[in-house]
Amino acid sequence: MSNTDYDNNDVKIITKPVQSKNPVLIEGFPGIGLVGNIASQHMIEELKMEYIGSIESRYFPSIAVLYEGLINMPVRIYESVEHNLIVVISDIPISHTVSYDVSNALVDWAESINVREIASIAGIAIMDGGHKVFGAATTPEMLNKIKEKVEVFQMGTISGISGSVMAECLLRGIPAFSLLGATRTQNPDPRAASAVVEVLNELYGLSISTVRLIEQAERIEVELQRLAEDVQTSEQKGEVKKEFPMYG
Repeated sequence: MSNTDYDNNDVKIITKPVQSKNPVLIEGFPGIGLVGNIASQHMIEELKMEYIGSIESRYFPSIAVLYEGLINMPVRIYESVEHNLIVVISDIPISHTVSYDVSNALVDWAESINVREIASIAGIAIMDGGHKVFGAATTPEMLNKIKEKVEVFQMGTISGISGSVMAECLLRGIPAFSLLGATRTQNPDPRAASAVVEVLNELYGLSISTVRLIEQAERIEVELQRLAEDVQTSEQKGEVKKEFPMYG
């Protein structure tokens, strides 16, 4: 094991040596609207970040992820030395039953590489329109850092692994904040992810273009609208109104 590996039997983190000094760590796990996953993947591609390792656990589903014919680990770690940035991205949801173990391992590892602060990206369901970004932090200093760029999340809960990571940072006194992209849909929401990326641009002096994300959003919206029209047409023709047996 290298000095940047981590193994507590339940969760393993295996990486190349981290080159960044006191980096910012951003994590994006799947959740509502896939906001964390979409935003993180976009950052990785736009900043041309280097793959440096992965997180493994016996609690994860037994799968490998394919991308353009190549095998990828489902939970991956990337680094940009130029921007002093580490991004952790997952293509699989982390169940509530193992969120504590994974978040504990992730924050242990983050401490071992001397991260400066941790940013957690997730989605939040809202009823009204617009793509706001809500924010919360573990310290007054972190809240001051983000409060002019987000709508402060005054009261509520952050569920899943994002909540577990924030709680673990609070317990250990690690500066951290959460960016919650507002979405009205459970479907992938690139617009919500784009709004989060814009906030990160402001916070860290990045210049990540979100044009491609908006184009994806428009394409997804067109496809969903077409699907809805197809379903409506089928219903009018009586093609869908039929009895379906119970699963069994």
